[in-house]
Amino acid sequence: MTGAVDKVPGKAWVVTFAGTAVNLCLGILYAWSVWAKALINEKMAGQAMTGVNEGWVYLTNAEAATPFSLCVLIFALFMIPGGRIQDKFGPKVGAITGGLFLAIGCIIAGVSKSYAGLIVGFGIFGGIGMGIGYAAPTPAALKWFGPHKRGLIAGLVVGGYGGAALYIGPLAAYLLQGGITYSFVFLGILFAVVVIIAGLLLAWPPQGYVPPVQVVKAGAAPPKAAGTVIDWSAGDMVKTWQFYALVIMFIGTTQSGLMIIANAAKILAEAAKGVPFLVANAWILVSFGGAVNALGRVGTGMYSDKIGRGNAYALNCLVSALCLFLMPWITVSGSVFLLFLAVGIAYWQYGGGLALMPSFTADFFGPKNLGFNYGLVFIGWGLGFFMARLAGTIKDITGSLNWAYIISAIILVITVLLSWATKRPLLESER
Repeated sequence: MTGAVDKVPGKAWVVTFAGTAVNLCLGILYAWSVWAKALINEKMAGQAMTGVNEGWVYLTNAEAATPFSLCVLIFALFMIPGGRIQDKFGPKVGAITGGLFLAIGCIIAGVSKSYAGLIVGFGIFGGIGMGIGYAAPTPAALKWFGPHKRGLIAGLVVGGYGGAALYIGPLAAYLLQGGITYSFVFLGILFAVVVIIAGLLLAWPPQGYVPPVQVVKAGAAPPKAAGTVIDWSAGDMVKTWQFYALVIMFIGTTQSGLMIIANAAKILAEAAKGVPFLVANAWILVSFGGAVNALGRVGTGMYSDKIGRGNAYALNCLVSALCLFLMPWITVSGSVFLLFLAVGIAYWQYGGGLALMPSFTADFFGPKNLGFNYGLVFIGWGLGFFMARLAGTIKDITGSLNWAYIISAIILVITVLLSWATKRPLLESER
């Protein structure tokens, strides 16, 4: 075999899976639809609830989408200072700080028993915590691995965020039996403990560490060169048109996923009317989506290392767009199988985008300043929140999400066209 032995120290994998654990807590965002379902009643909006949820009031669809949408926007904005914290102080500080903000936000949302508390706690504090915390694990893990592993490692780390819905969905549904307040407070305390423990395990490689290169079998052609590796500063990066293309591509891959995530429980409850068990346990689609979301991050990361980031992006988005165009028919067909298939593909595409974009950023602009640079690219994820809010408004006006599905699919097709034209920025010497 030629080339360096493709072996990283055990610490690299400890950092990778500690990052996954941190993201398993930060991913509470993807279970929001479970709380939204409990909070929404169009006919009783503004009226007080009874029983274990006494003190709370019912919300409209648009109101229930607002804490989620605000959380997404603030999450994206705080990825920028979060990336700076990671680059300057290390991943431990960022992860633990973010986790504690999220924990406090959950507790505020729970004990307030108010719409304002949901805005401040889940929307603002939760968004700050997710942004600062999420910025730490992925850049730290990627520093331990070479370019040929970036897709896989990014997928494993961010897979925790998507996979969180797999357990938070049913756990939140169970905790809601004790009330909305109890569910938020319990999860806040749990997250604080887990993030502190996992955050302490995050670390950069030692100074002078060089990631292993790809193993090449004897007689095989060497791997295709990726071009000159240049670590771009943020100031230079934002002067390239490719930076803005990545932001727009991120908006495209995000907006459809967040629309489905914000409405998953309601989609299943409405589409599976002939299956009472699924109507009563709509969290099942949330957990299913969380599993596919996580698998989509790891799977897309793996095949993007083989077929290229651009090809993986186009494949995911075009298949997802087709499913979204078909969703108006699927939701009235009564086919639970087709519903889970279409929603699963949407979750896969969304999760895959979150594995692709840090890899795109590292491929285009280098790994050294990845925390801050990816924080800037991540603005696109935050701007994708508009579709979740728009979908809620469309649902309130028309009584269905049909037009939201179609608009979202069209946006996906447009961003695929952009992805085909977007290549790594070249130096003057390479042109």
